[in-house]
Amino acid sequence: MLTTGGTDALTGGRTDYVLHDQRGRPLAIIEAKRQAIHPYVAKHQALPYAKRIGAPFIFLTNGELIYFWDYQNDDARVVNSFFSRRDLERLVEMRAARKPLATIPIPDTYIRQGETREVRPYQKGAMQALDRTVELGKRRFLIELPTGTGKTDLICLYLKRLLQSGHAERVLFLVDRDQLAKQAIEAVQDLLPGHPSYWSKPGMVRQEKQITVCLLQTMIGRYADFTSGYFDVVIADECHRSIYGAWQTALTHFDALHIGLTATPAPYIERNTFQFYHCKEEAPDFTYPIQEAFKQGYLVPYKFATGITEIIAAGADVEEEHYDPAEFERKWTNEETNRLMVKEFDRLAWESYKDLAPGQKMGPGKTVVFAITKHHAARLAHYLNELHAQEKGRYAEVITSDVPNADELIRRFRQEDYPQVAVSVGMLDTGFDCREVLHLVMCRRVRSPILYQQMRGRGTRTAPHIGKRGFVIYDFFRNHEYFNDSDTDIFTGTGGGYGTGKGKPRAPTPRELIELGLEDEWLEAVSYIEVGPDGERVDKREYVTDWEKAIRAASEKDALIRKVKQNQPLTEQEESSLTERLNQPEHYFNEENLRRAYRNPGGNLVDFIRAALGMLRMKSRDERIEENFRAWLVAKNLSPEQAQYLSLLKNRGIVKGKVSIEDLFAPPLSILNAANLGIELFGEQGLRQVVEELNESVLAA
Repeated sequence: MLTTGGTDALTGGRTDYVLHDQRGRPLAIIEAKRQAIHPYVAKHQALPYAKRIGAPFIFLTNGELIYFWDYQNDDARVVNSFFSRRDLERLVEMRAARKPLATIPIPDTYIRQGETREVRPYQKGAMQALDRTVELGKRRFLIELPTGTGKTDLICLYLKRLLQSGHAERVLFLVDRDQLAKQAIEAVQDLLPGHPSYWSKPGMVRQEKQITVCLLQTMIGRYADFTSGYFDVVIADECHRSIYGAWQTALTHFDALHIGLTATPAPYIERNTFQFYHCKEEAPDFTYPIQEAFKQGYLVPYKFATGITEIIAAGADVEEEHYDPAEFERKWTNEETNRLMVKEFDRLAWESYKDLAPGQKMGPGKTVVFAITKHHAARLAHYLNELHAQEKGRYAEVITSDVPNADELIRRFRQEDYPQVAVSVGMLDTGFDCREVLHLVMCRRVRSPILYQQMRGRGTRTAPHIGKRGFVIYDFFRNHEYFNDSDTDIFTGTGGGYGTGKGKPRAPTPRELIELGLEDEWLEAVSYIEVGPDGERVDKREYVTDWEKAIRAASEKDALIRKVKQNQPLTEQEESSLTERLNQPEHYFNEENLRRAYRNPGGNLVDFIRAALGMLRMKSRDERIEENFRAWLVAKNLSPEQAQYLSLLKNRGIVKGKVSIEDLFAPPLSILNAANLGIELFGEQGLRQVVEELNESVLAA
């Protein structure tokens, strides 16, 4: 219940609104100011009245910024929205029943997928470090653990501690890939069976369960359905990809304990990630080096196949024309080279699989092939199946977003004898977990150090049930030479790595911004998308036109599209059925293709259906900038004066498209003495940096 405030007879102070709990007791007061007045300055005007009436919380706002003040525990901080009455009641209830984390023992073992697993020393160390963070009131924490060392298990075990001790009641687990979402919900339901959980998908009705697993792409369109105080903990997996532009809005909307998980070594984490998680000295709060994981046996080692074909790695010279290896399968191809790659891998894999895993009964062992394009993947799988015709096409399977039964193929690859080989483009290089993988085949060029290490990590998981001793990388593009990676000098982005030969990059210095391996070129520069298992190229505009025609035509006949049109939520089964039905020949309408065609990395299937039906207007550039700006402010630890100054620069950036230092010395900003004020607030170097960040994280929308 919200009531207008009154005058406090003892202090003479007056508040604007009072929020009461269900029993009529004051929960929070709201102090509202004119837009020209920064709300933070009203703190001490509101405090006496809040204390007098016994309201534990204060909101301060000027219509543009909202501050939440838990004045008994913290200073006021910017939030994205007001909390609901239930949010505030939960905070009061949890604090009354909260136990010290030290009273909850860290277990030595746990049951996962029916087997007893040891809680490893570094996992205990990470939980102890998190305990200290929570008890000290730090609200953000960054964990760096190599691929395969159990990040998901660790975070589920820690969530159990937070839930048992009363430090949390509602949890959001954000990921950016379907495979990561599946792994997260499986782990949560396996390790936290007593805490209701679900995977929130596009078009589904919100469920009031304790743990919500959600794709970032989905949450970008749904976060406004939640108040800023709805979740107590927000987990962001592969968080180095989740704090830029539109992605950031889905994180910063929630005023919660934020825990970031990443497998990316610190030198390759952009400084914005460290700033978001309030890390000191631009280093993760907890890290476990990959070298230690190999040394202690928590990851299995690798070696590179030698003597394999190198025509693609070097390029080709034909009739005095040089064919660049970077353009293989994009501007030129050579069938014999593709056949030779497949033949050489297959021969070597059959020779080595028993040495790699004596308990592996069927040859050559599970294999992931990384192809360049969908068309390339289809041909490589075809050549592999030709070599093993007796398996009648089951030996190798293409797994891409355009395969209607991709989830079933992934399940079969993990759990059944066939397929032995999975050939993929972009779908299995990160976030895919199969412990039995013995062979990784790099049939593509990789220049992103992050992506290279993610791909390599697909083979590092231990598999004691087959006696896995190691795995082999068949690198037909000599990517490991580019990174100076070897089984004796592991490339981690620190110390070793990067060759010194001509044309090879120097080792990046700490905190230098380096290429992140994101597929931006598919969103902007490339005018086509690849659809179907054979990778047919279709113009983006043509694909959008076909999509809109198809959805409008189906809107009366298709019951599920009609439900979307009527703004009715879909069940999980209906959402899955609709997704599968749309991802059929000849169009292969799916989220990945639609995001690229619409140039919208945050779209989800239901949003694209609504857009096709004219029910959803894609946000304007100004609207995206305003959202990004609010999210950026929440992410940064700024004084009120700094926040107000940056709002001034943002408004100028909306007009011009970007802000430069020179703009501070020209009207209208020069009239406001913007240059001197900026130096006073941030320092000269700090001002340059914050202007750069404003352009990158906000105005680039």
